Amino acid sequence: MRTTTRFSKLLLATALTMCIMFSAVAPMYAADLTGKTVTAVEVSGNITVPESTIMAAVQVKPGDTFEAEKIKQDMKAIYDLGNFFDVTVNFTEVPEGVKIVFAVMENPTLSDIVIKGNTKVSTEKLKSLLTVDKGKVLNTKALRENARIIENYYHDQGYILARVSDVSLGDGGKINLTINEGTLEDIVIKGNEKTKSYVITREMKVKQGEPFNANDARRSMQRLYNLGFFEDVNMKLNAGVQPNSVVLETDVTEQKTGTFSIGAGYSESDGMVGIIEVGDNNFRGTGDAAKVYWEFGGDSISNGYRFSYTKPWLDKKQTSLSVNWYDLTNKYSDYGTLSSSSNYTTVEDGTSSTCRSTYYKNVKGFDLTLGRAQGEYLHNYFTIKNRRDTWVKAYSGVDYSGSAYDAYREENFGLTRSASFSRVFDSRDNVFSPTEGTRFAVTAEFAGRALGGDFNFNKYTVEDRNYFKVGHSQVIATRVTAGYAEGNLPLSQKFSVGGSDSLRGYDDDQFTGKKMMAATVEYRFPIVKKVEGVFFGDLGNAWDRDDYKLNDLKGDVGFGIRLNTPLGPIRLDYARGENGGKTSFSFGGQF
Repeated sequence: MRTTTRFSKLLLATALTMCIMFSAVAPMYAADLTGKTVTAVEVSGNITVPESTIMAAVQVKPGDTFEAEKIKQDMKAIYDLGNFFDVTVNFTEVPEGVKIVFAVMENPTLSDIVIKGNTKVSTEKLKSLLTVDKGKVLNTKALRENARIIENYYHDQGYILARVSDVSLGDGGKINLTINEGTLEDIVIKGNEKTKSYVITREMKVKQGEPFNANDARRSMQRLYNLGFFEDVNMKLNAGVQPNSVVLETDVTEQKTGTFSIGAGYSESDGMVGIIEVGDNNFRGTGDAAKVYWEFGGDSISNGYRFSYTKPWLDKKQTSLSVNWYDLTNKYSDYGTLSSSSNYTTVEDGTSSTCRSTYYKNVKGFDLTLGRAQGEYLHNYFTIKNRRDTWVKAYSGVDYSGSAYDAYREENFGLTRSASFSRVFDSRDNVFSPTEGTRFAVTAEFAGRALGGDFNFNKYTVEDRNYFKVGHSQVIATRVTAGYAEGNLPLSQKFSVGGSDSLRGYDDDQFTGKKMMAATVEYRFPIVKKVEGVFFGDLGNAWDRDDYKLNDLKGDVGFGIRLNTPLGPIRLDYARGENGGKTSFSFGGQF
């Protein structure tokens, strides 16, 4: 007498699912066989799969006592090898006991794999993840594992909704594998009263109707913070109407972006001087930045205006345009040797350059900058500069009459026309208060009489900033800057080092020259909400001579406080250089 039990697998259209169907192992007959001795265990029906591979999965051995439950477990173990779509077992009674034969039906030979639905990962990449081989018997276990590998790869790339939605066996052993990458059905913006919704959505890396990517959503949040328009940004995923789709709800808390400042001062030499500055970094909610500065006074020489406007999105390719127009007359102080001319004598104190003269100068002109994004973190910029520096009158210091005056005026006053090219890589997580990332910029500026200017020079600058998060909320920030120029540069276009943005233990622009190197390291740590402490060290110098040495570098160390106020960031630093301590107070964010 013989009885048969089937063990089969179904490939469902909605998912790669194994459905196992057990029928009783002839309960009545199996009960009669219980306790009998297994005399032999054999396999039949296998063509390409070695018998040894099948038998390795079987636990029942000749000499064992027959148990129906163990037979079922062996059938499942054979099926789990992945090579068979049907497994049956036959029992034959013999005088010595019972003979067991596992009959198998092999899967078809895999002829091809067709992948559908993938738009964000190439077919070639997905096929490289597969371990099933064409020309061999299809292994459903390996195919099931491959589906998980594909899903995990998608998830690692940020496509957290992606799944293998359908695996079906076609004619001739062809497998059709369909991927649902998960769709961003809609983007809902909330909380924006001033800022236009399109200003927010254009900054977002995720786009409606495209597969949702969690990494892009995270970067989108960083980009929104980097606008400086919002105090807080929150994102939440809600289920969409369509299957495997989501709605991204973005809730923003706006902060003040407009600035207004007014100031006044009086001195015997300048008289009464007034200053008014009005600006908005989110002009009328469009994301454009506009600022007007006006300096005026009764009999004062110091006066003028400055106007700037930046449009960050001229088109969908994130082409930007910035215009800076100015006409200002102010006092300027010179440090060190004012001219390379030997027509007059310079004054130095033997240890470092000192302030030797103060005078009035008018600066008039404009800058025009076009930018274009190249990928997520890379931007290119082209700038045209038209600037005229005009001598007005001496305030103190050197007597500028005679040949000395003529030489200095010829070398440092006139029209500068130049074209600059910059390439900037910026992966900082927050441009106002970075905790990680890099900003690397290279700039080349070319000025010449061919452009209608009075000066011929080439100027090259490299700057590298890096940020490292340490501990819970501490940050180590580093900056290294180097510059080199050749040709006849006016003083206003030379590199300068010193002051609150470089060597904080020295005067503003105390060191100038055609060559420059500066470095800063800061350890930043929170004190209380909106207050941060800083320990820092600066190193740098600028040289006009060719025989400069790095051991000429000046240095300082110090500490500072950073305050985040409604009027903007405020910096207060105390640094100690070679000539003692110096305190600097300034508005604006840190590097």
